[in-house]
Amino acid sequence: MTVQLGMPLLPSSARAATVDRPAFEGLRDRYGRVATDLRLSLTDKCNLRCSYCMPADGLPWLAKQAVLTADEILRLVRIGVDRLGVRELRLTGGEPLVRADVVEIVAALRRAHPELPIALTTNAVGLDVKAAPLKAAGLSRVNISLDTLHPETFAQLTRRPFFDRVLAGIEAADAAGLGPIKINSVLMRGINDGDGADLLAWCLERGYELRFIEQMPLDADHGWTREGTVTAAEMRERLSERFRLSPDPRARDGAPAERFEVRLPGCDEVLGIVGIIASVTEPFCADCKRTRITAEGKVMSCLFSHEETDLRDLMRGGADDDDIAARWQDAMWLKPRAHGMGHVGLGAADFVQPDRSMSAIGG
Repeated sequence: MTVQLGMPLLPSSARAATVDRPAFEGLRDRYGRVATDLRLSLTDKCNLRCSYCMPADGLPWLAKQAVLTADEILRLVRIGVDRLGVRELRLTGGEPLVRADVVEIVAALRRAHPELPIALTTNAVGLDVKAAPLKAAGLSRVNISLDTLHPETFAQLTRRPFFDRVLAGIEAADAAGLGPIKINSVLMRGINDGDGADLLAWCLERGYELRFIEQMPLDADHGWTREGTVTAAEMRERLSERFRLSPDPRARDGAPAERFEVRLPGCDEVLGIVGIIASVTEPFCADCKRTRITAEGKVMSCLFSHEETDLRDLMRGGADDDDIAARWQDAMWLKPRAHGMGHVGLGAADFVQPDRSMSAIGG
C-alpha cells in the first residue's frame, strides 16, 4: 500500500473487495467515522463559469457515455440506502439542472425511497421552470448558490449575466415549497467580501438560511491561495459589525456548517440562522459523514482526495450488488484522517491541490 499526502492509493478496479479490512456494515473508515450522507453528481457540465471553480472558457466535458445513466444512479442509491446505511441524498453537479432527465431521476428515486431526504444543489439558472416539477417529483429541498446581490459583481464572479434568472429560480423554489431553502455564498477577497452582511439581511427577510463557504482549493485555474481566502474568523467579525451572532444550541451532528443564531444588537429576538463552512481554516474532518460519487461513477472519500474508486465500470462489467457494495466500503475504509490543510500532524505545507475542480467532483 502506497500513501501520498495522506490519501491512500486504492487497488486496481479489476477486482472487488481487495482491501484488507474487517467485515462490517455501512460505510466505515479506519478512524471510526460512518458515512451516511451521499453526495451524487448528475453531471460535470455547468452553465456558469465561476472563478472559484472553473476557467472562463470552461472545461472539457465528459463524453455522454462516460456519465452514469439514470438506471445506474438508481442502482447506486439503492445499494447505498438498502445495504450501506445512506440516510441522506444530495444531487449535485456541475449544475444538475442541465441534465435533461433530472426530474425523471428525482421521481424514480422518490418512488424507490419514499422516506429518503433528497436535496439538490443548484445555481438556480433554469430553476424557475423546473422548481414545481421537481417538487411534484419528490424533491425535498434545494441549496442555491448566490454570492452577491449586485448584478455587476455577479457577472464578474460567474462570467455570465444571469443574475435575474437566479433570483427568479430562488423565488420559484420558495413558491414550490422546496424549503428550507439554503443559500450558499463564497466570499472572494476584493470582489464581494464586503457583501456578506447585506446578503444575510436579504436572506433573513425571506426566511432563507445563508451559509458562507470559505473558498476551497478546488478551482480549475489553481489560483487559490491561503492568503487570499476570506476566513471564517473574518466573516464572523464583519457580520458582527451589524448583527449579534451566538452559537446555535442544536447539535452540529457532523454537518459541515457551524451554525449561529442571528439577532440585532440589543435585541433578544432570533431573526434566523447563518452557517459558516470553514473547510480551510477550521476543518471538521473528524466528524465528516459524507461519501461522494462523481458523475462518472467514482467514489471519492474526501473532496480533496487524489484517489478515486470506479463503480461504474464495475457495474457495466456485470458485478453484482455485493461486489459493488464491497468496493464502495473499501474506498471509504481508506478515507484519510484529514485533508491536510492545517491539521495537527498534517501541515499546510504538505497539502497538494487535487487536479479535479469542484464541478468535476460534485459538491
